[in-house]
Amino acid sequence: MTTDNQPRTPARVPGLMPDVPRQGGFGPVTDGAWSSSPYHHAAASWGAAKSVGTILMKQRELVRGTHSMFVMNHPTGYDCPGCAWPDDKKLTLDFCENGVKHVTWEMTPKRVRREFFARHTVTELADWTDFDLENEGRLTEPMVYDEASDRYVPIGWDEAYALVGAALRDLASPDEASFYTSGRLSNEATFLYQLLAREYGTNNLPDCSNMCHEASGRALQAAIGTGKGTCDLEDWEEADLLIVMGVNAASNAPRMLTALADATRRGAQVVHVNPLVEAGATKTIVPHEMVDMALFKATSVSDMNIQVRPGGDLALMRGIAKVVFEAAETDPTVLDRAFLEASTVDVEAYRDLVTATDWADITAQAGLPEAEIRRVGELYLRAERSIISWCLRVTQHEHGVDTVREIINVLLLRGNIGRPGAGPSPVRGHSNVQGNRTCGIDHRPPPWTDRLDQVCGIVSPRTHGLDTVNTVEGMHDGRVKVFVGMGGNFVLAAPDTAYTAAGLRKTEFTVQVSTKLNRSHLVHGRRALILPCLGRTEKDLQAAGPQGVTVEDAMSMVHISRGKRRPASPDLRSEPAIIAGIAMAALPDSRTPWQSYVDDYDRIRDVMAQVLPGFEGFNELIKEPGGFRIPQPARERVFETPSGRAEFSLAPLPNVIPVDEDVLILQTMRSHDQWNTTIYSNNDRYRGIKNLRELIFLNEADMTSRGLSEGDFVDITATSRDGSQRTLRRFRALRYDLPVGSAAGYMPEMNALIGIADYSTQSDQPLMKNVAVRLAKSA
Repeated sequence: MTTDNQPRTPARVPGLMPDVPRQGGFGPVTDGAWSSSPYHHAAASWGAAKSVGTILMKQRELVRGTHSMFVMNHPTGYDCPGCAWPDDKKLTLDFCENGVKHVTWEMTPKRVRREFFARHTVTELADWTDFDLENEGRLTEPMVYDEASDRYVPIGWDEAYALVGAALRDLASPDEASFYTSGRLSNEATFLYQLLAREYGTNNLPDCSNMCHEASGRALQAAIGTGKGTCDLEDWEEADLLIVMGVNAASNAPRMLTALADATRRGAQVVHVNPLVEAGATKTIVPHEMVDMALFKATSVSDMNIQVRPGGDLALMRGIAKVVFEAAETDPTVLDRAFLEASTVDVEAYRDLVTATDWADITAQAGLPEAEIRRVGELYLRAERSIISWCLRVTQHEHGVDTVREIINVLLLRGNIGRPGAGPSPVRGHSNVQGNRTCGIDHRPPPWTDRLDQVCGIVSPRTHGLDTVNTVEGMHDGRVKVFVGMGGNFVLAAPDTAYTAAGLRKTEFTVQVSTKLNRSHLVHGRRALILPCLGRTEKDLQAAGPQGVTVEDAMSMVHISRGKRRPASPDLRSEPAIIAGIAMAALPDSRTPWQSYVDDYDRIRDVMAQVLPGFEGFNELIKEPGGFRIPQPARERVFETPSGRAEFSLAPLPNVIPVDEDVLILQTMRSHDQWNTTIYSNNDRYRGIKNLRELIFLNEADMTSRGLSEGDFVDITATSRDGSQRTLRRFRALRYDLPVGSAAGYMPEMNALIGIADYSTQSDQPLMKNVAVRLAKSA
């Protein structure tokens, strides 16, 4: 164990992040010692149970927090506002430690009232840590920025809507506004939001998908004609082999541990592919399995852990394909020839490509010995039904689209798509991020745009709008003058923190719809509004009575969510109501019945049923316990691609090895005690870290070659594609089990190193898992 008794104090990084404090500027400021010690316990288990108890005590929500466990992720309750893992209908208690964190963080009795803003200027609040900002509690009424006093002051809802409406009407072009959303938005609010933007006249609809799974959507659409995975939870229960790539299940999708434990118990093979061996890839004790908890009986959730080089996943998949083709030379039945001939194109060209790829190149790019790749390939050959699942450590690279398509290539070879227990299964992060895209949040016109115009009586733009990266660029060059943020914390979620902050400050007007105070409220345009909304757990009472909203999970299941708690303030509005209020003010001549939609969300769903494929009979479908699965032709082996078949990708093997030996490839990631940009503490239990976030994990050999000892302060410098450099100073270097030549650290701290020019030319995603850095001992 390594420790240090020096307290952590807030400080700014001169010249780098003037609007974002660090060294205590993200997590809570504490006086305790930091420590680092390997974690050897089972994931979840009593550690999670203890954490839940601590959370409930700290948030003073012992009764209501405990009650939330019995209604969260249940047909008559509300959907967890955390991850998008599907609900397990067989479980009475279907929640996790992180879900309890999210819910109690939202349920806090603390309130941010007008008196708070009267006491604190925006300049003063900018020096607060992000933890302290959110920890003040729930926002209670609309606030408008007053430049003269440098404070937010109260404003009525009608006046706030009028300000936004006037700002939008005064723009020279609708494309001077950008409408961002995070994955928290319900399907109904999402549909209204895109309707507002398109009736207004723009496709500027950036979202968090632009930063996480954009590569997955584009790859899947190109390969099999759908932008989503084809598996459901029942498929996971039938698979013989699960290959889980770039997923930290214990922290980012803890309920996935149940599926992994069930898989190993029934004899399925589970292979984890990740530069870091995470706790959720070793063993677990699922807390709702009471006997195992009582006996401390852990279940293995892994048969192999493959520590691939960052960005080396495509090479690994190419190696598996090579094993399959080699086996087919003596046993042709290992290929599903009937499926390949009837339902795919370019398999022979792909065979030629794989054959021409040398093992030496594959092993070098994967960072793995040939024997290890062959072992995974043999497991794949023996399995009758295989699922390959992946997350952001696969997608946030230059070649993320090619990598996902290579995953599909491997699945196609043995017909592992469109049949039970098999297929591609991306792990989505936020609870309705997939539903956002399904229901129209896309800077490219959806394929159902003509139908939208016909049903809603509008004329939607047909040109592509701005995604996240281009929205930030548009703020700087004057193309974006009004920014509306529907949830999230844009300035900390986006890359190049200082550049994004400077861009927001250049806008004429920023509007943030939020439940809690965050950094994006303090980094604002010339004029700014904070509009507080209901949380997922709260009752939504409209003219027609209590309302429910729907969400779509990572496996295309859509179900209803009904809040149970009294709203944190009588002045809160629902997200659909806020969107409609803005729409009525911005589009006074609109024939869209905005207020009618708000009065009764069934009316929104009736329109969605006419517009969205697979939503026919929407209001009836959601009455079924657990909801319904959106139909996917690819799941039935109907591929809506240009060829009408599943299409093999013929991408070259990318070079992911830095030319300069002094360069390390850094991956950004979340700690266990955070959710996206919300940080609950400075601890990362599963990686053995206490009271520290300003760190960089390094391979021991890389530390030795640089003359670093455990806990040394280092400066981390990244050189962007445009030649600019960014440096984070005085981060502690810590040993960790990860490949030589790689490094890892936490977001949002590390987002400051990612230049706005550092995005994939395939997916336009920021390269958050492929940051080339150099280290130097701090002065």
